[in-house]
Amino acid sequence: MKQQKQSFCDTEYGALKKVAVCEPHHIAIRDVINETQKKYEKEGLNVELALKQHRDFTSELEKHGVDVIHLEPKEHFPEQVFTRDIGFTLGQTIFVSEMAQKVRHGEEEHLKDWLKQSKISYYNLLGDKIEGGDVVIDGHNIYIGVSERTDEGSIEHLQSLLPQYAVTSIPFPHKYLHLDCIFNVLSPSEAIIFPGVMSEFDEEMLTSRYDCIRVCEKEQFTLGTNVLSIGDRKVFSLPVNKKVNEELRSRGYHVIEVDISEIIKSGGSFRCCTMPVLRSKA
Repeated sequence: MKQQKQSFCDTEYGALKKVAVCEPHHIAIRDVINETQKKYEKEGLNVELALKQHRDFTSELEKHGVDVIHLEPKEHFPEQVFTRDIGFTLGQTIFVSEMAQKVRHGEEEHLKDWLKQSKISYYNLLGDKIEGGDVVIDGHNIYIGVSERTDEGSIEHLQSLLPQYAVTSIPFPHKYLHLDCIFNVLSPSEAIIFPGVMSEFDEEMLTSRYDCIRVCEKEQFTLGTNVLSIGDRKVFSLPVNKKVNEELRSRGYHVIEVDISEIIKSGGSFRCCTMPVLRSKA
């Protein structure tokens, strides 16, 4: 009998089968580590509302056939809801690297504990800083943002480990946090981009490869690019990003709107809140 894969991902849009999340029981802005948090630092976050919104989101994932794995929330990890950053699945390998921000140190160990308990193998990128929010996968092509959280040397090391892939590094201003806050792939031919912030060369390269939905500045701030594809042209997107959702629908996407507006005050949306463990081959 053919053994079922425990982990696999070769795109951002293959059918999502299994995903790791973490409920925001301890979400808080303790150390301001992104532009969004600067805006909401004084206001703070409503934990009960964030929990309700997260449960609405994961319930909707389950309705669409996704196996949702809940990592145990730990009190000393206020950013733990953003599971995307602590690792990324590429091919059949889950890569775990070191978190760049001190407030997030240790989240990797918690992920590794779960992987060991689940008997899922992983590759530990010791000494390398590559956060999953900077890694956008589309078959042979891997786009990795050079950010405050992911450095060029770590990207070069990853490329040396993956000669079968074409790894393209994309620098951008650190205020945008991760690559998936300005660029995301929707299908083999379509992507979503916030124009004018990466180099002209990189933007032309991406817009020549993909027919891009261009996100305005207002909807970039509300993380319009940070959608989550679950396969079969189904995409999770925030209700507030009306222009993005209108454009997605006009292109034949089924937009699943769930309000997680309290969570995004800490700097991440649907893609940030999910670490795909298993997708079907696109």
